[in-house]
Amino acid sequence: MGMSSGGDDRGMMAEINVTPFVDVMLVLLIIFMVTAPMMTTGIDVELPRADAPSLSQKSDSQVFLAITADGRYLINQSEFPFEEMQGKLAAIAQANPDQDVFLQADAQVPYEKVAQLMAAVTAAGMPRVGLVTQPGIKH
Repeated sequence: MGMSSGGDDRGMMAEINVTPFVDVMLVLLIIFMVTAPMMTTGIDVELPRADAPSLSQKSDSQVFLAITADGRYLINQSEFPFEEMQGKLAAIAQANPDQDVFLQADAQVPYEKVAQLMAAVTAAGMPRVGLVTQPGIKH
């Protein structure tokens, strides 16, 4: 004799409406896709080009050195004057003697500066130095 709400006599519906959840997840996905490329930071180094095979990537035992076009020296993205490089590298070599060193030098950097940094790396006790280049030969 009572008034019906148009459904069966069970009362509350026991199903979850997932439409708002999907909407929120799609918005979060779009936000992530737009902002992810902006989160990458690095050193602006125009590497020279050369045909060479790729080296294995073992990031736990690698040190990246860089020389930028404006003459800044970096160890794993931390800037140091050239005079301090050998001391810093010697401390790294003492902590891990099997350290891999990868040197990134801008194509505009004089070869003399690259050779000086390689000599500092070798004098610090790190004999394994690799030069990082872009794939392909630039003509």
